[in-house]
Amino acid sequence: MQLQQLVYFLAVARTRHFTRAAELTHVAQPSLSKQIHCLERELDSELFHRARGNVTLTPAGEVLVPFAKRILADVETARLQVHELAELRQGRLRLGATPSLCTGPLAHALAGFHVRYPGIQLVIDESGSRDLVRQLAEGAIDLAMITSPVHRRDPTLDTVPILREQLTVAVPRTMGLDLDSFRIEDLRDRPLVMFREGYDLRSMTLTACQRAGFQPRFAIEGGEMDAVLSFVEAGLGIAVVPSMVLQGRTQLRGVPFVPPTPIRTIALAHRTDVRPTRAAEEFRTTLVQLFSDAHAQGRLPAGVEFIAPVGAPSAQSRRGSTSVEQSSGPSSSRTTRHANSSE
Repeated sequence: MQLQQLVYFLAVARTRHFTRAAELTHVAQPSLSKQIHCLERELDSELFHRARGNVTLTPAGEVLVPFAKRILADVETARLQVHELAELRQGRLRLGATPSLCTGPLAHALAGFHVRYPGIQLVIDESGSRDLVRQLAEGAIDLAMITSPVHRRDPTLDTVPILREQLTVAVPRTMGLDLDSFRIEDLRDRPLVMFREGYDLRSMTLTACQRAGFQPRFAIEGGEMDAVLSFVEAGLGIAVVPSMVLQGRTQLRGVPFVPPTPIRTIALAHRTDVRPTRAAEEFRTTLVQLFSDAHAQGRLPAGVEFIAPVGAPSAQSRRGSTSVEQSSGPSSSRTTRHANSSE
């Protein structure tokens, strides 16, 4: 099996057309077809159903797609690592993060990293945690910032929890509200602005409401983070959001939940079977140091706690605890917590 055969195979799988795949890979169509046939002979399986104007994957082809993607991604990662200079003057970092993190602390970490390593190409994929876990498995990204409980379910991931964050109810600042805090049950008769399908915060909110014995009522649904916050500002409804995204949103305020407060854990993740690139390792160090400094200086947003990686040094000898799905009371942004194996 040759790498170029996998390139041709994925091109046909993507385009569903041999001629267009040949154009995409800059090879003559007969040569591409010959290599696909050679691959099929080696695997002793047909990979495509061929009909005039209709090329589809066989079950064997469907099985091969994720493996081919991973093999080619791993080869590209190996090539980049071999060619990275020791001083990190060149290279690439493919980072995945959830939308709420992209609109929050990630920008500052990327800015600091870029100042230190201006030759590193930064590629950011903004998506939900489940999509990011899939992209890690496929080798499409090097490192991801994902949220609990997704990262607990996959033994193929090496995860390091770095933040705990309270969820809060975002309401328009001008809204007359007769509550100082929310119980989950208080969402029953209030119109919610809801995230799109596949969004982790959507799943968390729906699960909490269902456990409380009701289905929430949506004023509007389907938005990303910025859209959801804008819809709340416009008065369409209220939304359950991470506390950090309300920073700088002067038209919104966050109303806390009564204890036990819903929280999420944010973790850095990479594949266990692939050593992180030098760029990924350096970015992880930069990110953890940024949060550590913000914690030490009292600059973390309200409701956000720093989780010191086990063994990491700290100016204040970081004290330890474990992360849980709910907090028994208001979190202190000055409290540092160590992660252990239960994270």
